[in-house]
Amino acid sequence: MKVNTLPTRTLWPVVGMRAVDIIDQSALPHDYRTLRLSTLEDAAHAIRAMQVRGAPLIGVTAAYGLALALDRHANDAALAAAAATLAATRPTAVNLHWALMRMQSRLLPLPSGERADAAWREAGEIAEEDAAQCQRIGEIGLALLRPMAEQGGRLNIMTHCNAGWLATIDYGTALAPVYAAFDSGIDIHVWVSETRPRNQGLLTAWELRQHGVPHTLFADNAAGLLLARDGEFAIDAVIVGADRIAANGDVANKVGTYLKALAARESDVPFYVAAPHSTIDFSCTSGAQIPIEERDGDELRMLHGRDSSGQPARLRQLFADEAVANPAFDVTPARLISAIITERGVCPADGLRRLYPETRHD
Repeated sequence: MKVNTLPTRTLWPVVGMRAVDIIDQSALPHDYRTLRLSTLEDAAHAIRAMQVRGAPLIGVTAAYGLALALDRHANDAALAAAAATLAATRPTAVNLHWALMRMQSRLLPLPSGERADAAWREAGEIAEEDAAQCQRIGEIGLALLRPMAEQGGRLNIMTHCNAGWLATIDYGTALAPVYAAFDSGIDIHVWVSETRPRNQGLLTAWELRQHGVPHTLFADNAAGLLLARDGEFAIDAVIVGADRIAANGDVANKVGTYLKALAARESDVPFYVAAPHSTIDFSCTSGAQIPIEERDGDELRMLHGRDSSGQPARLRQLFADEAVANPAFDVTPARLISAIITERGVCPADGLRRLYPETRHD
């Protein structure tokens, strides 16, 4: 996708160096800046501090984090320790653990002296696969949206959190069909949920603005009202991403997704989930088994933004000892999901095994 008209990815290897550069998403939407990751610790911090975020991008960053670690020490103990460090950064997003397992299965059979180079190659392959799969999700999702657009008028799509290209290497998951539709000439408008307390909807608005896609940001609690509307501003579909999908089709995504799914069902609006195969956890039988990350309470107690002079600022809105709950995710039951869009096609939420018959967890 593009930043200031220039083709840009969220992460890229530094030419001639054993390092990767990332977009520092903790600075968006006010500042666009990049950071260099040169060590395992850099990569772990970037994931934990949400300088990179979005399940697919977290997985790719973890793969490169392992490669960075093996440049120092590549024996079995070092490999296991680096993988454990990265695995502990974010518990819910399964792409993180999927990427680490893939890297370990590729590297463990190799002699220590060959592991570092192999790790960099494998991490690069994971990144390229992610971009290709997200592009394919966009193409498949476009086939769902096109008949809606042909009914006439502007196509209104609601989304939650950020599942655009900032959450992946490129193209995005939930927003990939939106970009494909916009680029094909469809008149499309995106209703963007602010997604408190981290306000990832601001990232969605930022990247849609960069691409020129019409959009409107709205307060999270307005979703039910918007979904109930008829006429010109009626929502045609909700499309969200996912951080982990259980084998039965239950979906863990940013907290607030479940409420939108309930409102969409009540208003008879289709509710789609878009995700690549690395987000599907066939070893997890249902959403009840998905660990829900509880984040720092100061994400609720403090507000971040710019002051009247345009400088970065923090504002306390609660007492420091105010008790708060800050679950980062919720689980949407498969019964509320109209379909799941993957790089292999569209299926009912409980039909994932038919798309991936080679996956067996009996």
